[in-house]
Amino acid sequence: MEPLVLQGALTFTAVGLLFLFFAIIVVWQTVEIVDAYEKEALTVFGEYRKLLEPGFNIIPPFVSRTYPFDMRTQTLDVPRQEAITRDNSPVTADAVVYIKVMDAKKAFLEVDDYKKAVSNLAQTTLRAVLGDMELDDTLNKRQQINSKIRTELDEPTDEWGIRVESVEVREVNPSKDVQQAMEQQTSAERRRRAMILEAQGERRSAVEKAEGDKQSNIIRAQGEKQSQILEAQGDAISTVLRAKSAEAMGERAIIERGMETLESIGQGDSSTFILPQELTSLVGRYGKTLTGSDVQESERLEGKEFDEESRKMLGLDDIDEILGEIDQAAEMDIEQLEQEAEQVKAGDANIKGAEEVIDEETLTESEPSADGGRERETETEQ
Repeated sequence: MEPLVLQGALTFTAVGLLFLFFAIIVVWQTVEIVDAYEKEALTVFGEYRKLLEPGFNIIPPFVSRTYPFDMRTQTLDVPRQEAITRDNSPVTADAVVYIKVMDAKKAFLEVDDYKKAVSNLAQTTLRAVLGDMELDDTLNKRQQINSKIRTELDEPTDEWGIRVESVEVREVNPSKDVQQAMEQQTSAERRRRAMILEAQGERRSAVEKAEGDKQSNIIRAQGEKQSQILEAQGDAISTVLRAKSAEAMGERAIIERGMETLESIGQGDSSTFILPQELTSLVGRYGKTLTGSDVQESERLEGKEFDEESRKMLGLDDIDEILGEIDQAAEMDIEQLEQEAEQVKAGDANIKGAEEVIDEETLTESEPSADGGRERETETEQ
């Protein structure tokens, strides 16, 4: 009896364990947990039923299958492609495509493998876009290439439930021969720029040198102008000083001439002398000069100022105005200063001419008086 009971207990235990194992399998097949960034397509007996949302989901066991789809932005590397540009220049390029599943049902039902499909489509589009552009455009207009590829991918990928967010071309490389030609062109361009910069430097140096010469000439001209102004002022002052000297010495010269005349009269044989009125006035003026001077301290006879008529004749009253014009001459141009100097010099000549006229008039007046005195002396003797 005991062996039969033991055999039954073992059988019951095995059946229980088998049932427990089957129950675990059923629960495992019934429960489906979907991640937060995914969605899963559910099929039952091969028929599409629905999309499983993120979280805990219950599905029919043993007859269901799920297909996960990553709903995040995904990166697809486009392999390096060779293309011929519109100007028959071979280039190679590769790119990166950023996609995102917008409709998992379409991505499951409309296309076999959406990643492979998008990658193949991007490759053909990249070759087509590069073939429609020239070499320089493929190297410089990178954003234009990206925009064209994205535009070409938008329409077919929308039917697959995929959105192309952006396309970035990473490298566009021409052939080795073209690269060598471009390097030579770059070197030539750099040499040209160096020559331009050197020429600009020389031009700037020449301009600065010319500007320096200009400033130097201006300073030299200003110095010459000041020199001429000072020279003209010196000539004017010298002329005025000569005029003042003539004013001081003119009266003295007339007195000395009169004294010489008296001396010649005194050397005559006659003991009777009749002096003309002009000679009497001359002696009086000489006496006034002696009265107002210190004869003992100075052996020379100091000059005396002219009377009003003589000053008007000589133009000596204009000396102060001449000095004022000299003070203003510094602000005038060189030509004006030269003209003023010439005018002052002409005035000097007039003064000298006036002195000669006075001497002649004095002599002329003295001669008739002398004749008249002789006539009176003759009448007296008779």
